[in-house]
Amino acid sequence: MPDFKNIIYEKKGRLAYVTINRPERRNAIDPETSKELYDAFHDFKDDPEVWVAIVTGAGDVAFSAGADLVAMAEAFAGGGRPAYNVPFAGITRGFECWKPIIAAINGYCLAGGLELALCCDIRIAAEHATFGLPEPKRAIIPAAGGTQRLPRAIPLAYAMELLLSGERFDAQWALRAGLVSRVVPKEQLMPTAEEVAEKILECGPLAVRAIKQAALRGLEMPLDEGLALEARLAGEVFSSEDAREGPLAFAQKRKPEYKGR
Repeated sequence: MPDFKNIIYEKKGRLAYVTINRPERRNAIDPETSKELYDAFHDFKDDPEVWVAIVTGAGDVAFSAGADLVAMAEAFAGGGRPAYNVPFAGITRGFECWKPIIAAINGYCLAGGLELALCCDIRIAAEHATFGLPEPKRAIIPAAGGTQRLPRAIPLAYAMELLLSGERFDAQWALRAGLVSRVVPKEQLMPTAEEVAEKILECGPLAVRAIKQAALRGLEMPLDEGLALEARLAGEVFSSEDAREGPLAFAQKRKPEYKGR
């Protein structure tokens, strides 16, 4: 792996940690950070030894405040524009990964930071977290998937208020809207995210990935097509070694030893 400057990428057992490490910029994302996130998440996707990822921001002020507007202003002042050679934040476009990703949201989760969080499967927020897509206040639109993923993630009325007003909303609003599944004290944020990750890691990894694929792809299909997809994926999982290990371990009253095959 390359020597990252703007993120921290760690693997501990089956769990990968991706941390945006620019606290002096509220973990804002510039082109270099996007490339590093791209590389880290693709390594996570391709590494058979890691099964779940947690993404967060360094410190307790910000998950990410979005695009680095200072870098953007400097590029505009030079007569150009920021050169993103990969999708913003690395995974907001063209990234298909059926391994679960958990966002541990530790403060400001704004603009592109929220769009990155929307790419995650589970979002857990600290009590002081703040959410928003302020782009319309700057006469631009949230173009890293915000207009598409947010209405798919929460009820349309909540999504449209957040999208069209550009206002910020607190963690309790996010919980009511269903944008996050839990709100916890900031000192409990990472332990809670790790607890959720460990519960996922107790499950058969092939089953977990098939469930994610069936659920997310099924959202965009008529019910009969979704059920057909579910049946196909179930057949593939049933033929795995892990699917034999699960019932056998239950019958033998022991903890299963899943291998991802």
